[in-house]
Amino acid sequence: LTTIKLAGDLIFESRQDLDPSLKRSAEIMQGQIERFEVLLNDLLEISRYDAGAVRAELEIYDLNQVVRSSVASIDPLALKRGSAIEIQVPDGEVMAEFDSRRIERLLRNLLANAIEHGEGKPIQVAVGMNDAAVAVSVTDNGVGMTEAELARVFDRFWRADPARKRTSGGTGLGLAISLEDTLLHGGSLDVWAKPNAGSSFRLTLPKVQGGQITQSPLDLPSAAQAKPGPSEDR
Repeated sequence: LTTIKLAGDLIFESRQDLDPSLKRSAEIMQGQIERFEVLLNDLLEISRYDAGAVRAELEIYDLNQVVRSSVASIDPLALKRGSAIEIQVPDGEVMAEFDSRRIERLLRNLLANAIEHGEGKPIQVAVGMNDAAVAVSVTDNGVGMTEAELARVFDRFWRADPARKRTSGGTGLGLAISLEDTLLHGGSLDVWAKPNAGSSFRLTLPKVQGGQITQSPLDLPSAAQAKPGPSEDR
């Protein structure tokens, strides 16, 4: 893949010197190489989890800052799709112990999912905390999901509707990896959805690793219609 990527990069960088048809081919090739690289990285990450070879690099971080960084990294895609991202965070710091790289990746996955299915409508991101836990929710106002779709939302390679036009070129592994990252931290990843009424994903983490979560600091739109991510002892 490295050799193919290097060759593709050289062609892509020289595309202005090519005939229009070849220029377009170079752009398509570059996009497919990038997508394949993402897929390969996702497959490697899932295989590490399956092998029990993943360890969290834990430190104390401000969740507010990680949320802002995640939103900033994906905001260009949101603007391109016409979705404004609205952030609501508590005053001051929201400190907790977690692997910032994995949690930021998880939040980017949730945001990308909201952008893809949000139909260009606003996306709400909220942060909360209580004595034992911190939480982030990502809510879109798009197509939502049926109960049957909701039951499979964390399945590997599953997509809500293969016929639906996709905008992000995802691998179908983003939410599965997000759930694995959540379980690695002893947290929970819950989702609420309703057809044509949007979806809301809520990540809840213990403030201190090994701590018990009795209640999430944030509510989902309707607890009766929420599906928790599979629980697992690690």
